Amino acid sequence: VGILDASTLGKIDIKGPDAAEFLSRVYTNSFLTLACGKCRYGVMLKEDGMIFDDGVCACLDPNHYLMFTTTGGAAQVLAWLELWRQTEWPELRVYCTSVTDHWGTITLSGPDSRRVLEAVCAGIDLDNDNFPFMEWRDAIIAGVDARIFRISFTGELSFEINMPAHHARHIWEALMDSGEPYDITPYGTETMHVLRAEKGFMIVGQDTDGSMTPYDMGLGWVVNKSKEFSFLGKRSLDRSHMLRKDRKQFIGLKTIEGSKMLPEGGQLIFDPEEQIPMSMQGHVTSSYYSPNLNKSIALAIVKSGKKMKGRKLIVPMESKNINVTVTDSVFYDKDNKRLNA
Repeated sequence: VGILDASTLGKIDIKGPDAAEFLSRVYTNSFLTLACGKCRYGVMLKEDGMIFDDGVCACLDPNHYLMFTTTGGAAQVLAWLELWRQTEWPELRVYCTSVTDHWGTITLSGPDSRRVLEAVCAGIDLDNDNFPFMEWRDAIIAGVDARIFRISFTGELSFEINMPAHHARHIWEALMDSGEPYDITPYGTETMHVLRAEKGFMIVGQDTDGSMTPYDMGLGWVVNKSKEFSFLGKRSLDRSHMLRKDRKQFIGLKTIEGSKMLPEGGQLIFDPEEQIPMSMQGHVTSSYYSPNLNKSIALAIVKSGKKMKGRKLIVPMESKNINVTVTDSVFYDKDNKRLNA
Protein backbone atom coordinates (compact mmCIF):
# COMPACT_ATOMS: atom_id res chain seq x y z
CA VAL A 1 0.00 0.00 0.00
CA GLY A 2 1.24 3.47 -0.92
CA ILE A 3 0.14 6.93 0.18
CA LEU A 4 0.35 10.09 -1.94
CA ASP A 5 -0.25 13.77 -1.18
CA ALA A 6 -2.41 14.78 -4.15
CA SER A 7 -3.58 18.11 -2.72
CA THR A 8 -2.29 20.03 -5.75
CA LEU A 9 -4.98 18.54 -8.00
CA GLY A 10 -7.26 21.29 -9.28
CA LYS A 11 -10.70 21.34 -7.64
CA ILE A 12 -13.61 23.52 -8.81
CA ASP A 13 -16.92 23.67 -6.95
CA ILE A 14 -19.84 24.02 -9.37
CA LYS A 15 -23.34 24.86 -8.10
CA GLY A 16 -26.68 25.92 -9.52
CA PRO A 17 -29.87 24.58 -11.10
CA ASP A 18 -28.14 24.42 -14.51
CA ALA A 19 -24.87 22.89 -13.29
CA ALA A 20 -25.42 19.55 -15.04
CA GLU A 21 -26.32 21.28 -18.31
CA PHE A 22 -23.23 23.48 -18.04
CA LEU A 23 -20.95 20.47 -17.46
CA SER A 24 -22.50 18.66 -20.40
CA ARG A 25 -21.55 21.56 -22.65
CA VAL A 26 -17.91 21.80 -21.55
CA TYR A 27 -17.23 18.03 -21.38
CA THR A 28 -17.58 15.66 -24.35
CA ASN A 29 -20.03 13.43 -22.45
CA SER A 30 -23.31 14.12 -20.66
CA PHE A 31 -23.59 14.80 -16.94
CA LEU A 32 -27.38 15.11 -16.99
CA THR A 33 -27.69 11.44 -16.02
CA LEU A 34 -24.98 11.35 -13.34
CA ALA A 35 -26.60 10.31 -10.04
CA CYS A 36 -25.67 11.62 -6.61
CA GLY A 37 -22.81 9.63 -5.09
CA LYS A 38 -21.29 8.81 -8.46
CA CYS A 39 -18.29 10.12 -10.43
CA ARG A 40 -17.65 10.38 -14.15
CA TYR A 41 -14.47 10.87 -16.18
CA GLY A 42 -14.63 13.73 -18.66
CA VAL A 43 -12.53 15.36 -21.36
CA MET A 44 -12.67 19.06 -22.28
CA LEU A 45 -11.96 20.34 -25.79
CA LYS A 46 -11.20 23.80 -27.11
CA GLU A 47 -13.33 25.06 -30.02
CA ASP A 48 -10.86 23.44 -32.44
CA GLY A 49 -11.68 19.95 -31.10
CA MET A 50 -8.30 19.45 -29.43
CA ILE A 51 -7.97 18.10 -25.88
CA PHE A 52 -7.66 20.91 -23.35
CA ASP A 53 -7.97 19.14 -19.98
CA ASP A 54 -9.41 16.03 -18.37
CA GLY A 55 -10.42 14.73 -14.97
CA VAL A 56 -13.14 13.23 -12.81
CA CYS A 57 -16.28 15.12 -11.81
CA ALA A 58 -18.47 14.00 -8.88
CA CYS A 59 -22.15 14.70 -8.28
CA LEU A 60 -22.52 15.86 -4.66
CA ASP A 61 -26.24 16.60 -5.00
CA PRO A 62 -28.55 17.40 -7.97
CA ASN A 63 -27.33 21.01 -8.16
CA HIS A 64 -23.80 20.58 -6.83
CA TYR A 65 -20.70 19.07 -8.47
CA LEU A 66 -17.00 18.88 -7.68
CA MET A 67 -14.74 18.99 -10.73
CA PHE A 68 -11.16 17.69 -10.53
CA THR A 69 -8.71 19.11 -13.07
CA THR A 70 -5.05 18.50 -13.84
CA THR A 71 -2.70 20.25 -11.40
CA GLY A 72 -1.22 22.57 -13.99
CA GLY A 73 -4.56 23.22 -15.68
CA ALA A 74 -6.61 24.35 -12.67
CA ALA A 75 -6.38 28.11 -13.26
CA GLN A 76 -6.89 27.99 -17.01
CA VAL A 77 -9.84 25.60 -16.69
CA LEU A 78 -11.57 27.97 -14.25
CA ALA A 79 -10.91 30.89 -16.63
CA TRP A 80 -12.31 28.81 -19.50
CA LEU A 81 -15.47 27.97 -17.55
CA GLU A 82 -15.98 31.60 -16.60
CA LEU A 83 -15.45 32.78 -20.18
CA TRP A 84 -18.31 30.62 -21.43
CA ARG A 85 -20.50 31.07 -18.38
CA GLN A 86 -20.33 34.87 -18.48
CA THR A 87 -20.11 35.70 -22.19
CA GLU A 88 -21.77 32.88 -24.13
CA TRP A 89 -24.29 31.25 -21.78
CA PRO A 90 -25.33 33.98 -19.31
CA GLU A 91 -28.80 32.42 -19.13
CA LEU A 92 -27.43 29.39 -17.28
CA ARG A 93 -27.82 29.57 -13.51
CA VAL A 94 -24.47 28.16 -12.44
CA TYR A 95 -21.57 29.35 -10.26
CA CYS A 96 -17.94 28.18 -10.29
CA THR A 97 -15.57 28.54 -7.34
CA SER A 98 -11.95 27.44 -7.07
CA VAL A 99 -11.56 25.24 -3.98
CA THR A 100 -8.15 23.73 -4.79
CA ASP A 101 -6.58 25.03 -1.59
CA HIS A 102 -9.70 24.36 0.53
CA TRP A 103 -9.31 20.61 0.38
CA GLY A 104 -6.34 18.44 1.23
CA THR A 105 -6.23 15.28 -0.88
CA ILE A 106 -4.61 12.00 0.17
CA THR A 107 -4.61 8.95 -2.09
CA LEU A 108 -4.25 5.40 -0.77
CA SER A 109 -3.34 2.86 -3.47
CA GLY A 110 -2.62 -0.84 -3.48
CA PRO A 111 -4.11 -4.20 -2.47
CA ASP A 112 -4.02 -3.31 1.25
CA SER A 113 -5.44 0.21 0.91
CA ARG A 114 -8.93 -0.88 1.97
CA ARG A 115 -7.60 -2.46 5.18
CA VAL A 116 -5.58 0.64 6.06
CA LEU A 117 -8.57 2.94 5.52
CA GLU A 118 -11.00 0.68 7.42
CA ALA A 119 -8.86 1.00 10.56
CA VAL A 120 -9.48 4.77 10.81
CA CYS A 121 -12.82 5.14 8.99
CA ALA A 122 -16.18 5.16 10.76
CA GLY A 123 -19.72 4.74 9.46
CA ILE A 124 -18.99 3.43 5.98
CA ASP A 125 -18.70 0.04 4.31
CA LEU A 126 -15.67 0.01 2.00
CA ASP A 127 -16.47 -3.40 0.49
CA ASN A 128 -16.41 -3.48 -3.31
CA ASP A 129 -20.09 -4.45 -3.55
CA ASN A 130 -21.21 -1.49 -1.43
CA PHE A 131 -18.62 1.02 -2.60
CA PRO A 132 -17.72 0.26 -6.24
CA PHE A 133 -15.30 2.05 -8.54
CA MET A 134 -16.27 5.61 -9.62
CA GLU A 135 -18.44 6.36 -6.60
CA TRP A 136 -17.89 8.57 -3.54
CA ARG A 137 -19.05 8.56 0.09
CA ASP A 138 -19.15 10.90 3.08
CA ALA A 139 -17.14 9.46 5.97
CA ILE A 140 -15.51 10.26 9.28
CA ILE A 141 -11.79 9.54 9.16
CA ALA A 142 -9.75 9.81 12.36
CA GLY A 143 -12.57 11.90 13.79
CA VAL A 144 -12.71 14.34 10.83
CA ASP A 145 -15.56 14.78 8.32
CA ALA A 146 -14.22 13.82 4.90
CA ARG A 147 -15.18 12.56 1.46
CA ILE A 148 -13.80 9.36 -0.03
CA PHE A 149 -13.67 8.97 -3.81
CA ARG A 150 -13.18 5.48 -5.27
CA ILE A 151 -11.14 6.63 -8.26
CA SER A 152 -7.68 5.65 -9.46
CA PHE A 153 -4.87 7.08 -11.59
CA THR A 154 -2.50 4.24 -10.67
CA GLY A 155 -4.60 1.33 -11.92
CA GLU A 156 -4.57 -0.11 -8.39
CA LEU A 157 -7.36 -0.35 -5.84
CA SER A 158 -7.39 3.28 -4.69
CA PHE A 159 -9.24 5.63 -2.38
CA GLU A 160 -8.85 9.39 -2.84
CA ILE A 161 -9.68 11.21 0.40
CA ASN A 162 -10.68 14.88 0.57
CA MET A 163 -10.66 16.66 3.91
CA PRO A 164 -10.54 20.33 5.01
CA ALA A 165 -6.95 21.35 4.31
CA HIS A 166 -6.08 22.14 7.93
CA HIS A 167 -6.88 18.52 8.88
CA ALA A 168 -4.71 16.95 6.17
CA ARG A 169 -1.64 16.35 8.32
CA HIS A 170 -3.73 14.79 11.11
CA ILE A 171 -5.35 12.31 8.70
CA TRP A 172 -2.02 11.61 6.97
CA GLU A 173 -0.44 10.64 10.30
CA ALA A 174 -3.47 8.50 11.24
CA LEU A 175 -3.21 6.62 7.92
CA MET A 176 0.54 6.16 8.34
CA ASP A 177 -0.08 4.64 11.80
CA SER A 178 -2.83 2.31 10.58
CA GLY A 179 -0.72 1.34 7.58
CA GLU A 180 2.38 0.43 9.57
CA PRO A 181 1.43 -3.31 9.78
CA TYR A 182 1.22 -3.29 5.97
CA ASP A 183 4.54 -1.48 5.39
CA ILE A 184 2.77 1.59 4.04
CA THR A 185 5.08 3.69 1.83
CA PRO A 186 4.73 7.34 0.83
CA TYR A 187 5.24 7.80 -2.91
CA GLY A 188 5.47 10.80 -5.22
CA THR A 189 4.40 11.85 -8.67
CA GLU A 190 7.26 10.08 -10.46
CA THR A 191 6.07 6.74 -9.09
CA MET A 192 2.50 7.66 -9.98
CA HIS A 193 3.62 8.42 -13.55
CA VAL A 194 5.19 4.97 -13.89
CA LEU A 195 2.02 3.28 -12.61
CA ARG A 196 -0.30 5.26 -14.88
CA ALA A 197 1.95 4.59 -17.89
CA GLU A 198 1.71 0.85 -17.23
CA LYS A 199 -2.06 1.28 -17.54
CA GLY A 200 -1.83 3.54 -20.60
CA PHE A 201 -3.41 6.52 -18.84
CA MET A 202 -2.52 9.75 -20.63
CA ILE A 203 -1.34 12.99 -19.04
CA VAL A 204 -2.68 16.11 -20.76
CA GLY A 205 0.27 18.30 -21.76
CA GLN A 206 2.74 15.41 -21.74
CA ASP A 207 1.11 12.82 -23.99
CA THR A 208 -0.93 15.50 -25.76
CA ASP A 209 0.41 18.65 -27.37
CA GLY A 210 -2.62 20.72 -28.35
CA SER A 211 -3.09 18.80 -31.62
CA MET A 212 -4.71 15.61 -30.30
CA THR A 213 -8.42 14.77 -30.32
CA PRO A 214 -10.16 12.23 -28.05
CA TYR A 215 -10.20 9.78 -30.96
CA ASP A 216 -6.44 10.19 -31.46
CA MET A 217 -5.91 9.28 -27.79
CA GLY A 218 -8.19 6.22 -27.84
CA LEU A 219 -10.91 8.06 -25.92
CA GLY A 220 -13.72 7.80 -28.44
CA TRP A 221 -15.79 6.07 -25.77
CA VAL A 222 -15.98 9.33 -23.79
CA VAL A 223 -17.47 11.29 -26.72
CA ASN A 224 -21.27 11.47 -26.89
CA LYS A 225 -22.11 10.89 -30.57
CA SER A 226 -25.83 11.69 -30.35
CA LYS A 227 -26.90 14.28 -32.94
CA GLU A 228 -29.04 15.99 -30.31
CA PHE A 229 -26.12 16.36 -27.89
CA SER A 230 -23.77 19.31 -28.34
CA PHE A 231 -20.54 20.25 -26.58
CA LEU A 232 -17.63 22.60 -27.10
CA GLY A 233 -15.46 21.39 -29.98
CA LYS A 234 -17.98 18.89 -31.37
CA ARG A 235 -18.33 20.51 -34.80
CA SER A 236 -14.55 20.60 -35.22
CA LEU A 237 -14.32 16.82 -34.78
CA ASP A 238 -16.10 16.43 -38.15
CA ARG A 239 -13.64 18.54 -40.13
CA SER A 240 -11.87 16.69 -42.94
CA HIS A 241 -8.49 17.19 -41.25
CA MET A 242 -9.81 15.42 -38.13
CA LEU A 243 -10.98 12.44 -40.19
CA ARG A 244 -7.67 11.78 -41.96
CA LYS A 245 -6.53 8.16 -41.79
CA ASP A 246 -2.91 9.11 -41.09
CA ARG A 247 -3.51 11.19 -37.95
CA LYS A 248 -1.12 10.52 -35.11
CA GLN A 249 -2.56 8.15 -32.51
CA PHE A 250 -1.67 7.16 -28.95
CA ILE A 251 0.15 3.81 -28.74
CA GLY A 252 2.71 1.94 -26.66
CA LEU A 253 6.31 1.04 -27.47
CA LYS A 254 8.49 -1.84 -26.36
CA THR A 255 12.22 -1.79 -26.95
CA ILE A 256 13.75 -4.86 -28.56
CA GLU A 257 16.40 -4.68 -25.81
CA GLY A 258 14.12 -4.70 -22.77
CA SER A 259 16.37 -2.61 -20.53
CA LYS A 260 16.98 0.18 -23.07
CA MET A 261 15.28 3.44 -22.04
CA LEU A 262 13.84 5.65 -24.79
CA PRO A 263 14.36 9.41 -24.54
CA GLU A 264 11.15 11.39 -24.16
CA GLY A 265 10.74 13.47 -27.29
CA GLY A 266 12.71 10.93 -29.34
CA GLN A 267 11.59 10.83 -32.97
CA LEU A 268 10.30 7.63 -34.59
CA ILE A 269 11.30 6.64 -38.14
CA PHE A 270 11.14 3.61 -40.46
CA ASP A 271 14.53 3.75 -42.19
CA PRO A 272 17.71 5.16 -40.59
CA GLU A 273 19.32 5.27 -44.04
CA GLU A 274 16.68 7.60 -45.44
CA GLN A 275 18.06 10.88 -46.68
CA ILE A 276 17.57 13.98 -44.56
CA PRO A 277 14.94 15.32 -44.03
CA MET A 278 13.66 11.96 -42.79
CA SER A 279 9.97 11.04 -42.67
CA MET A 280 9.13 11.33 -38.99
CA GLN A 281 6.33 8.97 -37.96
CA GLY A 282 5.81 10.35 -34.45
CA HIS A 283 7.58 10.80 -31.15
CA VAL A 284 7.94 9.34 -27.66
CA THR A 285 5.75 11.17 -25.12
CA SER A 286 6.47 9.20 -21.92
CA SER A 287 9.25 6.75 -21.08
CA TYR A 288 9.90 4.79 -17.87
CA TYR A 289 11.41 1.65 -16.44
CA SER A 290 8.61 -0.59 -15.16
CA PRO A 291 9.50 -2.59 -12.03
CA ASN A 292 6.28 -4.62 -12.42
CA LEU A 293 7.24 -5.71 -15.93
CA ASN A 294 11.02 -5.63 -15.32
CA LYS A 295 11.65 -3.74 -18.55
CA SER A 296 11.38 -0.29 -20.06
CA ILE A 297 8.05 0.92 -21.47
CA ALA A 298 7.09 4.00 -23.44
CA LEU A 299 4.04 5.80 -24.76
CA ALA A 300 4.05 7.65 -28.05
CA ILE A 301 1.95 9.25 -30.74
CA VAL A 302 2.49 7.71 -34.19
CA LYS A 303 0.88 8.20 -37.60
CA SER A 304 -1.94 5.64 -38.04
CA GLY A 305 -0.74 4.20 -34.74
CA LYS A 306 -3.62 1.77 -34.18
CA LYS A 307 -2.83 0.02 -37.48
CA MET A 308 0.88 -0.06 -36.68
CA LYS A 309 0.72 -2.59 -33.84
CA GLY A 310 3.44 -5.18 -34.28
CA ARG A 311 5.42 -2.96 -36.67
CA LYS A 312 9.06 -2.13 -36.04
CA LEU A 313 10.24 1.47 -35.74
CA ILE A 314 13.56 3.10 -34.93
CA VAL A 315 14.51 5.89 -32.55
CA PRO A 316 17.69 7.39 -34.05
CA MET A 317 20.28 8.40 -31.46
CA GLU A 318 23.64 10.09 -31.82
CA SER A 319 25.62 6.98 -30.95
CA LYS A 320 23.18 4.12 -31.66
CA ASN A 321 19.72 3.50 -33.09
CA ILE A 322 17.13 1.95 -30.74
CA ASN A 323 14.74 -0.59 -32.24
CA VAL A 324 11.16 -0.64 -30.92
CA THR A 325 7.91 -2.49 -31.55
CA VAL A 326 4.53 -0.73 -31.60
CA THR A 327 2.14 -2.20 -29.02
CA ASP A 328 -1.13 -1.45 -27.29
CA SER A 329 -0.88 1.47 -24.85
CA VAL A 330 -1.98 -0.72 -21.91
CA PHE A 331 0.97 -2.77 -20.62
CA TYR A 332 -0.35 -4.16 -17.33
CA ASP A 333 -3.62 -5.56 -15.91
CA LYS A 334 -5.68 -5.03 -19.06
CA ASP A 335 -8.74 -6.58 -17.38
CA ASN A 336 -8.67 -4.05 -14.50
CA LYS A 337 -8.75 -6.82 -11.90
CA ARG A 338 -6.48 -4.87 -9.55
CA LEU A 339 -8.41 -1.63 -9.95
CA ASN A 340 -11.74 -3.36 -9.23
CA ALA A 341 -10.43 -5.55 -6.39
